[in-house]
Amino acid sequence: MEQVLMAPQDIRAAYAQKTGQRDRDFAESLGLSEGQLVAAFAGQGVTRLTPGLDGLFGQLAGLGEVLALTRNPSCVIEKIGRYDNYHSGQHAAMVLTEEIDLRMFPAQWHHVFAVERETEAGLRRSIQVFDAAGDAVHKIILRDGSDLGHWDSLVRASAAEDQGQTMAVVPRKPAEAPKTNADKSDALRREWAKMTDTHQFLRLTSKLRMNRLGAYRIAGEPLARAVDPAAVTGLFEQVRDRQIEVMIFVGNRGCIEIHGGPVQNLQQMGPWFNVLDPGFNLHLRSDHIAEVWAVDKPTQRGPAVSVEAFDADGALILQIFGRRTGEADHRPAWDALVAALPGPADTGAA
Repeated sequence: MEQVLMAPQDIRAAYAQKTGQRDRDFAESLGLSEGQLVAAFAGQGVTRLTPGLDGLFGQLAGLGEVLALTRNPSCVIEKIGRYDNYHSGQHAAMVLTEEIDLRMFPAQWHHVFAVERETEAGLRRSIQVFDAAGDAVHKIILRDGSDLGHWDSLVRASAAEDQGQTMAVVPRKPAEAPKTNADKSDALRREWAKMTDTHQFLRLTSKLRMNRLGAYRIAGEPLARAVDPAAVTGLFEQVRDRQIEVMIFVGNRGCIEIHGGPVQNLQQMGPWFNVLDPGFNLHLRSDHIAEVWAVDKPTQRGPAVSVEAFDADGALILQIFGRRTGEADHRPAWDALVAALPGPADTGAA
C-alpha cells in the first residue's frame, strides 16, 4: 500500500489556504486522494464510521430528505430524496425509491466518514464513502429539512474505534481497455440475440473473454452502432423538447445512481454540460466523451435501447435508456430518437 506523504497537520494547513478548488482536485494537487484529505480531519469535524453497508443503511431513512451524489471522473449525478427500501446483498445492495435509486457493491466501500464542515452557506453535513484508492464512491449530503437529531445519533452509533488521521491507499486501478475476441464474434451475436435481460450481457461478454466496449466494437448493427460523440448534448436537448422520460445511469466501481424521469433545464458552463432540474442535477464533461454507442439488447419486456458514452481510456461515463412506467412507455419515442442519431464524422477523403 502507498502511504500518506504529508503529515495530517500539513494537509490541514494547506487546506486552510484553499480557494475555489473542488476537494478532489485540491487533493490531487497535493499528491493525495480525496479520502486521504478527508481523513486528515478526523477528530476535527470528521468522524470515521464503521464501513458496513447494512449497519449504515438501516439508519439513513431517519435523516429524512437528503442529497445522494455519485460520480466518476467525467460525470456527477445528484438526486434529492430519502434513503428507504434498502435491500442488502453480499455482492450487490440496492436502494429503490422513486427519487433515489442505487446499486451498490460493498467490496468497494472501504472508508466511510461523517463530515461537518463550515461553508459560505453554513455548516454542511455529509457522509462520504471512499474505495481502497481513496476515490469517492458515494456521498450523502444533508439538506435544510434533514433530521439533525438523528444525524447526531447515527454518528455516535456508527463511529469506528479507529479515528486515525491517516489513510493507507492502494494505487488506483486504470480503466479496462476495450477487450475484443474476434474469433468469438459469431458466438457473441448469436448469444446476444437470445438474451432476455440486460443483466445477462456482462456475463456473456465475460464468458467470451471480452468486455462491454470491446463487444460493441465487433457486434455490428443492429446490435451496436457507433454514434458521433458530439451528438450527446443534442440528444439531451431532443429528449427535453419531445418530453421523453429517460433512465440515466452514472456510476463507478462501487456505486451506480439512476435518474428516472424527464430532463428540463439544460445549461453549458465551460466544459460542463448540466441538467439543473428540481431534485435532479447532472454534470457531464462533454469534452471527455471519446466514443458513443447506440446499443440494442433484447429483454422479455421488449428491446432495451441505450446510448452509452465512453472516455478516451475506454471507461464508461454514462448510459441513457428510454423509460417505461405504469402510466406511459417512452421507449418507442426514445428508440426513434436514437435511430436518427448521426454516426461518427467522416474524417476520410471525399
